[in-house]
Amino acid sequence: MISNRIRLDQYHQEGYSRGRSGWYVLLWWFVQGSLFRFSLHPMYKWRNFLLRLFGAHIGKGVQIRASAKFTYPWKVSIGDYSWIGDQVEFYSLDSIEIGEHCVISQRSYLCTGTHDIHDPKFGLITKPVVVMDGAWVASDVFINPGITVGVMAVVAARSTVTRDVPANEVHAGTPAQFKRYRFDESREKRQLKGIGL
Repeated sequence: MISNRIRLDQYHQEGYSRGRSGWYVLLWWFVQGSLFRFSLHPMYKWRNFLLRLFGAHIGKGVQIRASAKFTYPWKVSIGDYSWIGDQVEFYSLDSIEIGEHCVISQRSYLCTGTHDIHDPKFGLITKPVVVMDGAWVASDVFINPGITVGVMAVVAARSTVTRDVPANEVHAGTPAQFKRYRFDESREKRQLKGIGL
């Protein structure tokens, strides 16, 4: 019979930086839980302003719902005209980059932090998450640390993404697997050729 080796009393985060001081983090959490969270539905510019004020890179025309959560906004970048749905969680211990014209649907969780399961001290591991231009992360998706979702890729609702999703592919399931291509490029090429382009 195996005995417990895990020692959470020895857990530490040596070598990890939140990127801001403790008081600054607490100030953001206060602002997020009040001015951000209770802003009215159409106040996208106000929420974008607050995120930029705390170091996030937010493009033009970005729409973020008031119930979305950002652990450390200074580690987040969101490109032009992207949408962030209700109760989306940006667990941004590491960088999270969202491209232009992306949709991150409600209750999705973008996770950049995990722990070393072989370490008795449960050491912290962080890796960035990237969602590239035109991609759609549908409702209630979990994205593991270190994942890239490619250009125009789709992750279907309630999927768990444990490996990169290539451009223009639709992935679904737990773990998410290839299902089909989003756009039929060969058909589009034939259509263009037919009209002389």
